[in-house]
Formats: sequence, structure tokens, C-alpha cells
Amino acid sequence: MRLTLRLRLALFSALATGLAVLLVATGLYFAVNSFLRQAQVERLLTTSAVIAVRLEAALQRASDRNWPFGLDGVAITQDTLETLVDARGKNRTVEVRIQLPGGGPFSEQHTTRFPAGVPLNLPLGVRASGDQLLTVQELRGSDLRLTVISDARALGEARQAFTWALAWLLPLALLLALGIGSFVAGRLLRPVRTLENAAREVGEGAQLRRPLPGAGEDDELSRLALTLQGTFGRLADARDREQAFMRAASHDLRSPLAALTARVEGSLARDRDAARYRADLQEIGTDITRLSSLTNHLLLLARDPSQLARAPVPLRELAADAVDRARELAPEADVDLTAPQPVTVPGDRVLLGQSIWNLTMNAVRHAPGATVTVTLAEADGWATITVHDDGPGVGADVLARLGEAFYRPDASRSGEGHGLGLALARRAAELHGGTLTLSSAPGEGFTATLRLPG
Repeated sequence: MRLTLRLRLALFSALATGLAVLLVATGLYFAVNSFLRQAQVERLLTTSAVIAVRLEAALQRASDRNWPFGLDGVAITQDTLETLVDARGKNRTVEVRIQLPGGGPFSEQHTTRFPAGVPLNLPLGVRASGDQLLTVQELRGSDLRLTVISDARALGEARQAFTWALAWLLPLALLLALGIGSFVAGRLLRPVRTLENAAREVGEGAQLRRPLPGAGEDDELSRLALTLQGTFGRLADARDREQAFMRAASHDLRSPLAALTARVEGSLARDRDAARYRADLQEIGTDITRLSSLTNHLLLLARDPSQLARAPVPLRELAADAVDRARELAPEADVDLTAPQPVTVPGDRVLLGQSIWNLTMNAVRHAPGATVTVTLAEADGWATITVHDDGPGVGADVLARLGEAFYRPDASRSGEGHGLGLALARRAAELHGGTLTLSSAPGEGFTATLRLPG
């Protein structure tokens, strides 16, 4: 089962807190342990130095008075060591042993509670032995070696107490972090839930332009709400365009279908001679051609970008073909081509060919008697197809809407076409990563520039 975002945030907070506690506790453990051990060692060294000074003083006094004082006899006894160590009964923290390196029957003497099993041949220095610390040193002015041992169980007890405290503290810290993390995550995710409910209501009510709560530039959630609001707005615009497109498409499809149906019914209403049937069939063929052209334009306009072909397309060949076809369909038109060198771009040959043809025929149809010039050029990695006519041009209000699907100025409603030519060319440019630019002014002609990446 997938965990909720709130629970994941809470678990992450608990994990981060647990790791932090564990890291800090580990550092404290080693720091405190090192400090306590160093304190124990320094105390042992201090005590050992005091005992060594006492022994050395006793040896010096005995030597000055010619008294026997050593381990080769019985001068140094347990009682002597107990007195030198400062006998304080059970509160004493150290035990002492002195020895001669060579060995012998009187080579070693120690206090009553000195632990058994401590080797005689220990090297000089400080070391740990189980729960005890010991130091070995030589006395000045003699061959005697002094071993002082202290109980270090307090160090182990401190480590054990610290471990128990950590064993209790870590789970409590994890539980506390989990609770606080869950509470904080809930507070942080409250705007997300509000945004989720608002987005659901927008989707269910189809009110795509409804403002979303918290939209702004304050923080990440505000920017997310602002982005969603902008996305919904663009979806609303696309929906409006789609509805307008469908209404216009149904209207423009209905007209040729109605005309075709009327002509067929009129031809079948009564017997006619062969010439009249031929004329009716020609008119029917014209309606079918217009309907086929409109359908092809709609299919090209609605083409899926993922199905777009990506092959080298010779633009000069497509432009020459468009000019030749325009001259055939309108022999009276003055259509010229300027293409000094071949230009090739990656793209869909059918879509680009139809776009160039649409731009050329748009100029021929809407600027009768004008000179139409198709120019092909390439510069800075971009291919440019420019179709210019020196006709009457259009005003700024008409120019702003040219390129919208099914839009035709009133002056051109009676002519051929469906208002899809420029829309198809613009769509083709967008699908190929290019642009279509239209420029015109009354009395200054009309220019359409199709710019494609080479």
C-alpha cells in the first residue's frame, strides 16, 4: 500500500531526527568516554607519583641511616606498603605492588587487595586491564619497579548508563518527531488539500476560468496554484476555440452537403436530356471537390504532431509545383517564383506542400489582377518562403484575425475557399518549429512569410 504524503513527511522527519540524535549521542559518547578515561589516567598517574615519592623518600632515609630497607630481606612488608599507600580502609582507590626485575624469593611485595594474576613482566607505562587501569614505573635510585592499579569500573558504569539513556531517549525522540512531523505535515498540506478540492470542483463544474485559492507568487504552493490557474485558463481558451471550430466546421460542411443534396434531388425529380444531366453532374462534381478539399484541410489541420513525418523536404520543388498549379488554375494570374538555390528542411512533405500551395492560392484568389511573387531564401539556418502580392491589401482589424480557422472577411465570403488556408499554414509552421507572419496595409499589398528551421 502506498503511503500518504503526510505519513511520508512524518516518517522522514522522524528518521532525520533519529539520525541526528544518534549522531549527537555517538559524538557525546566518545567525547565523554575519552574525557572520563583521561581523568582516570591523570588521577592514577598523580597517585602513582605520590606513592613513588614516598617510597623513594623512605629508601633515602634508610640509606642515610644505614638501615636495611629493600625486597632482598623483610624490610618492606605489606604493612609498610599499606602505611606508604595511605591506608584508608575500604575507601582506598588504589593498590600497590613493588618488585625486583630479577626475581627471587623476596622479589615482590604488594598490598592486601592487590589483584592476583597481574604479570610481573609488564612494560613501563599506562594500560587498561579489564575494569582496571594500571601504571608501571621505576623508582629513582633503586632497581625497584612500582605498579599502581586503580579500579576503573566507574568508567564502564558511565558507559552503561549512557547506553541505557540512549536506548530510552532514541525511541522517545522518534515518537516525538513522528508526532510533530505528522502535525506539521498536516498544517503544510492543508493548502494542498484546499487546492485539490478547488481543482476537483473546477473539473466537475467545467468552470475552467474560476480563480484558485492561494494563487500568487508568495511561495511554492502559491506558484503551483497560479500555474494550475493559468493552465486551466489555457484549457478554457482551447475549449472555446474547439467549440468555435466545430461550429464553423459544421456550418461549412453543411452548405456543400445541402447544395449537393438539392442538386441530386432536382436532377432526379423529373426526366432531363443528356446535356442537362451532364451539367448537373458537373455541378455535383464541383460540390464534391469543394467538400473533399474542406475535408482534407480539416484532416491536415487536426493531424497528430507525433505522427508528423521527418524527412528532407525540397522547398524549391514544392514552391515550383505550387506556382505551376496556380498558373494552370488561373491562367490570367501573374505568378512568379524567385528561388536562386535549392533549400531543404526536415519535415512533412504533404503538410508543407499544402501550406505553400495555400499561401500561393490565397494571394491569387484575393488579389485578382495583382502580381504574385513566391520567394525562397535561406539564412542563419532558417528557410523562408515569402508570398507577396501587390493587391489592395487588408486593414489592421482584418489582419489581426487572418489565420483563424474558418475566418473569412465579408468581401471574400462569396469566393472560393473555407477560411482554412492560412490556419493550415500557421499550424504547419508551429508543428515544424517555425512561424507564419502576415503583414499588410490598405493599398500596400499582402505578404505571408513562412519561416522554418533548416
